[in-house]
Amino acid sequence: MTDAFGTVTRATMPAMLQDQATLLLLIRHGETDWNATARIQGHTDIALNARGRAQAQAAAQALREMRIHGVYASDLLRARETAAPIAEAQGLVPRTDTALRERAFGAFEGSSFAQLQDTHPDACLRWRKRDPSFAAPGGGERLDAFYARVTAAVLGIAERHPGQTLAIVTHGGALDCLHRCATGQALDAPRTWELRNAAINRVLAVDGRLILVGWNDSGHLDSVLDEATA
Repeated sequence: MTDAFGTVTRATMPAMLQDQATLLLLIRHGETDWNATARIQGHTDIALNARGRAQAQAAAQALREMRIHGVYASDLLRARETAAPIAEAQGLVPRTDTALRERAFGAFEGSSFAQLQDTHPDACLRWRKRDPSFAAPGGGERLDAFYARVTAAVLGIAERHPGQTLAIVTHGGALDCLHRCATGQALDAPRTWELRNAAINRVLAVDGRLILVGWNDSGHLDSVLDEATA
């Protein structure tokens, strides 16, 4: 039996795997001013804006009734600020992990993609086509290396918490990689799924692999954000 997404859930797994499966609540950080203006953040440490802080509180409220055993976050400020209210509502202290960071974009950080198309057209074409070997100039990270970093980090965290439920707050690029890992899609395949700020995405980790349960649960965001931006 599968859920509405056509994927296996922990409840439908054999009993032996149920005890080992870790439910991962994967959450993108809340909005920043750079998100709002479509600027590339990468490893640049940007704080949440007012809307982002409201999103973080909404995610914490949506998860309040769940029993969460641990909260992990990228060490970048926007992820830590999103994780803080989620952890506080559970009586937990969030743990940070640099391997959960966004992809490094080197000299491209701070610019928008539209701006870069004029100055770096060839690089932008490779980026848009999702070339796994592409890295932005000035210390950018290859897509395939980024994918390996993020998936190894998340599988390693899950392995330390068999049978538990974890919240992991990370970044849009990291979530794109994790969705691909859970669905078997290639790195250069076009993206057809959303990566909304502070949405809740559910994935099971079992036997060293990820299984998609549900994606882009964002019903908790709509009512509170109107007030935050009024």
